[in-house]
Amino acid sequence: MLKTSQRLILLFCISLLTSFVGVAQEETNKVIDSVATDSVVYKKKYGLRVGVDLATLARTAFEDGYTGVQIMGDFRIYKSYFLALELGNEERTWDEENLNATTSGSYAKIGADYNAYNNWLGMDNAIFVGLRYGFATFKNELNSYSIYNTNQVFPSETVVPSEEFTNLSASWAELILGIKTEVLNNLFLGINVQLKRMVSEKTPENFDNLIVPGFNRTYDFSEYGVGYGYTLTYLIPIFKR
Repeated sequence: MLKTSQRLILLFCISLLTSFVGVAQEETNKVIDSVATDSVVYKKKYGLRVGVDLATLARTAFEDGYTGVQIMGDFRIYKSYFLALELGNEERTWDEENLNATTSGSYAKIGADYNAYNNWLGMDNAIFVGLRYGFATFKNELNSYSIYNTNQVFPSETVVPSEEFTNLSASWAELILGIKTEVLNNLFLGINVQLKRMVSEKTPENFDNLIVPGFNRTYDFSEYGVGYGYTLTYLIPIFKR
């Protein structure tokens, strides 16, 4: 028969061993759960994201002499790489003290974007950089102009020729930087800025292209231009990878 002291020692050892086994089992379960969690693979959505440029719509509503619309789309081809396409139409009247002219036409921009933002699990936001090649076909209409006169006694003569220059074209390269945020499931708001450089341009005789659709204003002293955009796009998921 075991003595009382031996029984107490035996019970203490059994209790200690049981506690050790319980702690070990708990730690093992934590490791298993961690491995199971880490082994979950999140699949990214691949699909066509389409939308409109809100900036052109706002200018159409609030800016006199401007009418425009631009639609856009992109498609993820590999992880952080997207093919991009933009199509638009613009009409803008240049109304200065000595000149009034209207430019109207269509344009297309094609290129690719790279998303440099490392999303958290389940997020699909973007801080991106992209390149575009743009091409526009348009026409200019010279509505009126004033002949410069140094004589202050007699007012400048205003000429109204209503002359139209058609079959004009231009192309340019474009660097774009922007942000896209998923505000609702598959719905994105974005903002971007664009730096453009003119590559080729067809100008009319005895006149110049003051504005090129898609490129914005031109400058005699520089081949560079700038632009901006506010976008609203919706992702149409096709598959996950």
